Amino acid sequence: MHYKAYAAQSSTTPLAPTQIPRRQAGKRDVSIEILYCGVCHSDLHAARGEWPGMRYPLVPGHEIIGRVTATGAAVSEHSVGDIVGVGCMVGSCRHCDSCDEGLEQYCEGPHGWQQTYNGWLDGHGENTYGGYAEGITVDEHFVLKINHAESDLAAAAPLLCAGVTTWSPLRHWGTGPGKKVGVVGIGGLGHMAIKLAHAMGAHVVAFTTSPAKVQDARDLGADEVVVSRSEEQMAAQAKSFDLILNTVAAPHNLDAFMSLLKRDGTMVMVGVPDSPHPTPNVANLIFQRRQLAGSLIGGIQETQEMLDFCAEHGITSDIEMIDMKDIEVAFKRMQQSDVKYRFVIDMKSISAA
Repeated sequence: MHYKAYAAQSSTTPLAPTQIPRRQAGKRDVSIEILYCGVCHSDLHAARGEWPGMRYPLVPGHEIIGRVTATGAAVSEHSVGDIVGVGCMVGSCRHCDSCDEGLEQYCEGPHGWQQTYNGWLDGHGENTYGGYAEGITVDEHFVLKINHAESDLAAAAPLLCAGVTTWSPLRHWGTGPGKKVGVVGIGGLGHMAIKLAHAMGAHVVAFTTSPAKVQDARDLGADEVVVSRSEEQMAAQAKSFDLILNTVAAPHNLDAFMSLLKRDGTMVMVGVPDSPHPTPNVANLIFQRRQLAGSLIGGIQETQEMLDFCAEHGITSDIEMIDMKDIEVAFKRMQQSDVKYRFVIDMKSISAA
């Protein structure tokens, strides 16, 4: 079967209407009518060929909320009419140590994990097409249950990437009452990190380069806000953090934030810049036994855990809804940081487009 979609035919062409093939629901598959799809910065990088190994035509979108339209005979967790989600993964080897532990994003199989768009990590096999489309068919293991109210479904879409990308390190490094957590950057990822860390009971400090974002960060749940260009404000936070979650995907001075960690504190990077950060000072690590770490999206089990937590606590992303035809305008605005804090496509608009 074929669906309407928006695709980039090359790294230099804008996204435009097309038709893409989707398989019929197999024995363990779930077919989904896509209702909403979030617009991640990764979508822009991929469409423009700013990362290696991009495969065209490329249909972005890995923050998908939809309604089940068909299920395979062996599907037990989802039924026709259910509201479900699909995030960044639609496949993995399912039998390596990481997959067995529910951490499919670190799959050690021969091809890595299968991305919702752009196929397997190593580029083998057929291409996959993402959520900028009318529908998608996915193995039931990679389909998530959505328990948010119907009125919140669009704003829940970015949880499938921005939400779990911040939830996974917050949970792994023990965020909760009695912990002081810093969040660097107040964008699509950062605003979710503030909301989640606050709901988890931590004392949350947001870091921004812009004084204009101070009140915004407080409104999101930050207990304190530091303008990182102020040496005085930064110095006042020295050696006080258990965890800093750094969401900035541009090269910057990591030492300025590493020095704010307590002994045994950790700074976790979740953004990938297009050129390397300046090399951090190793002494900053050695003399306080600090750690500089990284974290990649989240596994299916922890994604479901995050979705359930967010539904229980009324947490969604702050979004701006757009029509499919306006995706190139949205991409340009994203490049200018002109969105609070995530675009979401109303997929009903794809028919008109």
